[in-house]
Amino acid sequence: MDELLSATHPRMFSLQKIVEISYYNMGRIRLQWSRIWEVIGDHFNKVGCNPNEDVAIFAVDSLRQLSMKFLEKGELANFRFQKDFLRPFEHIMKRNRSPTIRDMVVRCIAQMVNSQAANIRSGWKNIFSVFHLAASDQDESIVELAFQTTGHIVSDEKHTLFRTAFPDTSMEAIRLIRHCAKYVSDRPQAFKEYTSDDMNVAPEDRVWVRGWFPILFELSCIINRCKLDVRTRGLTVMFEIMKTYGHTYEKHWWQDLFRIVFRIFDNMKLPEQQTEKAEWMTTTCNHALYAICDVFTQYLEVLSDVLLDDIFAQLYWCVQQDNEQLARSGTNCLENVVILNGEKFTLEIWDKTCTCMLDIFKTTIPHALLTWKPVSGGFGPVSPSDAKEKLDTISQKSVDIHDTIQPRSSDGRPHQPSAVPSGSEEVSKARSTAKFPEQKLFAALLIKCVVQLELIQTIDNIVFFPATSKKEDAENLAAAQRDAVEFDVHVDTQDQGMYRFLTSQQLFKLLDCLLESHRFAKAFNSNNEQRTALWKAGFKGKSKPNLLKQETSSLACGLRILFRMYMDESRTSAWEEVQQRLLNVCSEALSYFLTLTSESHREAWTNLLLLFLTKVLKISDERVGNGNYLKCCIKYHSKPAALSSEHVRRVDSCLSLIPALQASVTVVLRLVTSWISHFDLGEHLKFFTRRLSEVC
Repeated sequence: MDELLSATHPRMFSLQKIVEISYYNMGRIRLQWSRIWEVIGDHFNKVGCNPNEDVAIFAVDSLRQLSMKFLEKGELANFRFQKDFLRPFEHIMKRNRSPTIRDMVVRCIAQMVNSQAANIRSGWKNIFSVFHLAASDQDESIVELAFQTTGHIVSDEKHTLFRTAFPDTSMEAIRLIRHCAKYVSDRPQAFKEYTSDDMNVAPEDRVWVRGWFPILFELSCIINRCKLDVRTRGLTVMFEIMKTYGHTYEKHWWQDLFRIVFRIFDNMKLPEQQTEKAEWMTTTCNHALYAICDVFTQYLEVLSDVLLDDIFAQLYWCVQQDNEQLARSGTNCLENVVILNGEKFTLEIWDKTCTCMLDIFKTTIPHALLTWKPVSGGFGPVSPSDAKEKLDTISQKSVDIHDTIQPRSSDGRPHQPSAVPSGSEEVSKARSTAKFPEQKLFAALLIKCVVQLELIQTIDNIVFFPATSKKEDAENLAAAQRDAVEFDVHVDTQDQGMYRFLTSQQLFKLLDCLLESHRFAKAFNSNNEQRTALWKAGFKGKSKPNLLKQETSSLACGLRILFRMYMDESRTSAWEEVQQRLLNVCSEALSYFLTLTSESHREAWTNLLLLFLTKVLKISDERVGNGNYLKCCIKYHSKPAALSSEHVRRVDSCLSLIPALQASVTVVLRLVTSWISHFDLGEHLKFFTRRLSEVC
């Protein structure tokens, strides 16, 4: 080394002799040669990093010549001499920052691949390590050469590969990784051969450890490290590989795989800047969530035991985030998983599903809407003008559970999200940067309102199948307008729902969620003072906030479940409880409705009342005669002789709903008259009918 220290005239004599000695001793047995190379290789590590480029160039070129000679001999199975011999190239690439030397190392490796690929065995690890280091270089020519050689290896020399693991940040690299996946699938036996590195790996797991896991892990690295377009492509390819080749995976392989996948949602790994974090949740997390559910559906039999709890936990996590689109996606994915796989669910899985929905319901009820109080008793602007303007344009619909932001399709199924942030995300960003703490609270409350309505729709779609309830409402109204009081509502998809797979206790659990949501919305809508305070504080749209959709849709879904159970001959054991629940729900609902004074509030109950009237009408005479419970449900809570001016006023209020309830007051009168022919409804309903006749 002393001969090489001269900055102007280093002497190469000793180095040249070391190269010659190495060349002539290469024929020794491998055990002897490996001991010799331990010393010589360390010398080349130091010489190759010499600050004098002439010395380093000589060392790298000498290494190239020795390596070509060494690779000609090939390598026996279970030996790793190539890896030791090529390690100096990797060391020089790591330590020497000279562009000339780095370029020369890459070219030497490329020449070895082009001429000796068939003989390379354990040396592939060093080769890909060198290309990995080259990919992070600032010199474009070095990066390009490394990538071209890598592409050549994958495309033309893949039969020589025993493992491929090279993270690159280009679309072409991702394409090559997918090409490697096809190779692993086509030649799994090539990965099962024993090597010294696999002493603790079972033979059946070697294809996973040496083949599948490196590919999927590198894709996960791309997802977690790269920009949006590249990570989106990496995410797509990763799940394509799972869907295409997942049938060859063992159950415990899936567990390892999803430990990697769920890192996408790891809070500790998400970007710290709020804007980047919102983009990550809206795009990458959202995309991954739907893809996970697709994979789970495709391989349900294998994954139900190992992945279901993790999926439910991940869906629960999503709805807890302050990101509207991700929260919506959590409920939509829950719906997709249950509707697509519910027929195959066991009783235990259904219990877990109902518990998951119950937990989401309880944790997303926006209790702060009823308890929030303005700071210092004053009201004022709560956001910058731009944020306030955007909030004003959507707040009414947001608190009314977001009618227009990411609506469901006409069949009730959720739209698949796009990778581009929606307008609501812009509002969300504006809220996150607002100066006042109320804005952050209000944004979170709006998201909880969204989740509540989405969950109500999810339960309705799960139990009765998407769009069934809407079709039923439309046919109810159409039949009433035709004066067809003796009609049956025929909905072709009603038997496609999961109702028949749910036990009565599970349905009661869902019903409790719906009624709790209904009562909260009812309490909020009745608290005019609190709504006014929120409106003045900035939690508003075109008018004071309300939860009318949550109030009516939750009760409507609950009534559908109860009436369906009451008419279900297979649930006779639960009829007594169903009857009591139905009595309580209907009595409470009608009593509340009679207290309403707002015309818009009464109009919001139109479809709900029509549903109630129709369901009662369709109950057979035998069921009504047996117990006569519905009489009590429809009666007012006072005796006939106790009718007062207050009761008359309530009935008059009810009458004002009639034009919205049907196309005309006459149709409703005929409906009610038809009821009289079916049931002895008592003096109160007759009184209602007489008052209705007078109005007509």
